[in-house]
Amino acid sequence: MNRNTPAHRRPGRRAAAAVGVLLAVGLGVSTTQVSAQASAHATVKTSTAAPQSASGTSGHVVTRVADFYGAYVDAKGDYADPDVTLATALRKHYLTPAFDKRLAAWEEKNGVDGVLRAQNVPARWTVTDNGTVGNGHEVVVTLAFGSGETMQKTKLFVLVERYDHIVDISTTTAR
Repeated sequence: MNRNTPAHRRPGRRAAAAVGVLLAVGLGVSTTQVSAQASAHATVKTSTAAPQSASGTSGHVVTRVADFYGAYVDAKGDYADPDVTLATALRKHYLTPAFDKRLAAWEEKNGVDGVLRAQNVPARWTVTDNGTVGNGHEVVVTLAFGSGETMQKTKLFVLVERYDHIVDISTTTAR
C-alpha cells in the first residue's frame, strides 16, 4: 500500500463514516443529513479578532517604565513560584539606589509592595506619558486589579530622572 493512499492516511475515518451511514440508514436518517452533521462537527472555528501588538522606542521614558512594570508584574505574578530574585534585580536595574532604599522602608511600614502599592499583582496596566517635571519626566501607570464589577484601579505617578532611572513612585503627581 502506498503511503499517500487515503486508506493509509486515515484508516479510522473510513470505518467511522461507514458506521455512521449504517446507523443513519437503520434509524431512517438520510445520508445527506449525516454528511451535513459531519461537516458541521468538522468545522474549525477561527478567530476574527485582530492580533494584539505592543511597541516601544529604545531610550524612550514611557517604554522604559512600561518595560519595568511588565517584567516586574511577570516576576511577581506567578503565585505558585514568584521570581523574587528577578524582581529584586529589576528594582536594582530600574530604580536609583537611594529610591530603592526609601521604597524598602515604605514597604516595611505599609506591608505592601511599593512598586505596585498592593499585596497582589494587577490583571492589567497601562503606561501613559505625563510630561516633563523639573529635571525629569513623569509617567502615569494605571494598575487594574480584579475584573468585572470588582475591578479596582490604582493610578501611580512614576518620576524618571537622570540616566533614565526611577527616582519616585507616588499616588500623587509631582506637577
